[in-house]
Amino acid sequence: MPGGPDRGARLGSRLNPEACVDTAEEPIIDEVAAWIASARQVVALTGAGVSTASGIPDFRGPDGLWTKEPDSQRLFSIDAYLSDPEVRAEVWQRRLHNPAFSVGPNAAHTALAALEDRDRLHALVTQNIDGLHQAGGSDPDRVIEIHGTIHEVVCLSCDRRVPAGPVLQQVADGDPDPRCPACGGLQKSATVSFGQSLEPALLQRAHDAVIGCDLLLAVGTSLVVHPVALLPRTALEAGARLVIINAEDTPYDDRADAVLRADAGEVLSAIVAGVDNHQQA
Repeated sequence: MPGGPDRGARLGSRLNPEACVDTAEEPIIDEVAAWIASARQVVALTGAGVSTASGIPDFRGPDGLWTKEPDSQRLFSIDAYLSDPEVRAEVWQRRLHNPAFSVGPNAAHTALAALEDRDRLHALVTQNIDGLHQAGGSDPDRVIEIHGTIHEVVCLSCDRRVPAGPVLQQVADGDPDPRCPACGGLQKSATVSFGQSLEPALLQRAHDAVIGCDLLLAVGTSLVVHPVALLPRTALEAGARLVIINAEDTPYDDRADAVLRADAGEVLSAIVAGVDNHQQA
């Protein structure tokens, strides 16, 4: 099994956080590419850092939403949403103008789709709600949107689920808090707010994918939001390698086989090129 007591020692020094990745010749990148090329089952776990290059801010980074607007965290609380119509109105306005509806995928999304095209990516567990993995070419059946999707709206009373477009049009037309036309209940984006439970079926799919992999590729995620933050531990305990590509430190850096601090799109593109080289060798 990969890993062991000398986990990470094979890599020598980690990639310089200041470095810009231009080719697949970077030793650590090439090592990771070799692992992916020979792996039995690779799973990716992605977070907000994957979509920042598309123009969607993350939450905790230097330019993150909660860094610049600490008070906005209340908008992500289900209790506040249920109890305060002003919170609901502000959430709907922010949804209406969310960049996820207007931006496109970036190099990180397309590189992950390229790994899938090469049969090197079994599943993609994402904390993102923007749908950019699918827009970037990933098979929707392989994408596990563990925190839901901004592209749908759900009734909190009858569970009626519909595309977001018509509901957002109601907001644009002046309805501050659109109600479910079927039962009159409160509606919200089909995303997981603080205080809401993850959908058990999605969590089980993610767990099954991770426990069966021999390499987990964590990209653009701080690995601090539970229960998703437990997935790397599950992979490690099952003997899988862990590769982390993230701008900031994570709690798993010391246990990972490789930690890369360069741009996610550049790193992943270089990894794809390296996988091609190893598969052709």
